[in-house]
Amino acid sequence: MGKLFGTDGVRGKANVWPMTTEIVMQLGRALAYVIKKRSHRHKVVVGKDTRLSGYMIETALTAGICSMGVDVLLIGPLPTPGIAFLTTNMRADAGVVISASHNPYDDNGIKFFGRDGYKLPDETEAEIEKLVLGENNQIDTIRPVATEIGKAFRIDDAIGRYVVFLKNTFPKGMLLDGIKMAIDCAHGAAYRVAPTVFSELGAELSLIGVKPNGENINHNCGALHPEVVAQQVKTSGADIGLALDGDGDRAILVDERGNIVDGDKMLAICADYMKRHDQLKNNTVVSTIMSNFGLELCLKERNIKLLRTQVGDRYVTEALRQGYSNIGGEPSGHIVFLDHHTTGDGILTALQILAIMLQEGKPLSELAAIMTPVPQQLLNVQVKEKPPLENIPAVKTAVKKAEDALNGKGRIVLRYSGTEPVARIMVEGTDMNLVEKLAADIAGAIQTSIGS
Repeated sequence: MGKLFGTDGVRGKANVWPMTTEIVMQLGRALAYVIKKRSHRHKVVVGKDTRLSGYMIETALTAGICSMGVDVLLIGPLPTPGIAFLTTNMRADAGVVISASHNPYDDNGIKFFGRDGYKLPDETEAEIEKLVLGENNQIDTIRPVATEIGKAFRIDDAIGRYVVFLKNTFPKGMLLDGIKMAIDCAHGAAYRVAPTVFSELGAELSLIGVKPNGENINHNCGALHPEVVAQQVKTSGADIGLALDGDGDRAILVDERGNIVDGDKMLAICADYMKRHDQLKNNTVVSTIMSNFGLELCLKERNIKLLRTQVGDRYVTEALRQGYSNIGGEPSGHIVFLDHHTTGDGILTALQILAIMLQEGKPLSELAAIMTPVPQQLLNVQVKEKPPLENIPAVKTAVKKAEDALNGKGRIVLRYSGTEPVARIMVEGTDMNLVEKLAADIAGAIQTSIGS
């Protein structure tokens, strides 16, 4: 892992290293430097979520890009997948999203997309990082002047373009007339787009989290708190609930009974439908090591293979691009439908599930019953440093005892968050009480050894 980039771009406390205006401006300059490899006038799409610090970071980033003679197309608040779409739609050389996704409002981050709408590969991020950290001083030789300095343009029809794209992923001639939806936009980037898409398709909406003030993004709402939209489903009598995260690239659904439907269940629903309609490439689904073993069992019963990657939607997408499948995702609700988009998209995911509900004539609760999760415990431990977990004696001992107790009938996954100072513990097994105890024992060992 680099000094700046984590598993999903650069992220941290806004106005604290590395998310300072100085570093952000250098990131803009470095991005412009690596894309200036052709002779035409270059341009970069820049969008953001609704955080207060977005104004500061957008300005610094724009200054850095323009200082290299590259134009900036300013989109304003729009979901991350919307920026990926507009990067290709507007023939830009790159796209930048200013967002810390599901993090609190006082964090912020930057992630980059290439001109093809996919996240930049690790090697390109490494090149940008070297430029920012001064390990390559070639960038300092480029100082355009006069008319060669870049310009910034505000794009007024960005939302409309993205809305049209999303509606075109829904089956032609199909409408949501008669469907009641409860939608929680987390006071985030999707607060205008999501209501527009679903209402224009005919759904009756009950809305939460559509009044951002710069500080309330993700606060007791959205995909991190699906119980909020679950309650709204029960109160409003909705057929389905949708909870989005701050940047709108993932979705957690709620069925008509108020039960939460996570990414694993959505993958199971879609994979089963796609296989039965000869749409599933290689009879394979891509997910990560964090997906519940119940998903693997469900797919196996239907002669569908599950390919696991390391944690991060970028690694799921890489596997899809390599041709293993055309659908993949994570339990957190990042689902990538490669036939439609280059990245996870919460609104698009909800549209695909709604289409299956209508075409099958079944409520979401019946569709979600396709998969039965095995007992799983997820714990997070704040850490002060990130040494290899397998090299910590107390942790190694706790894991060995847990493996012996599971006796081959479960899984243990330990990893560090790529965006936060956190160690994540996942334990699966057939006995929930045992699973909870083993996870707590491992968490305790981590806390004692490197906890903050």
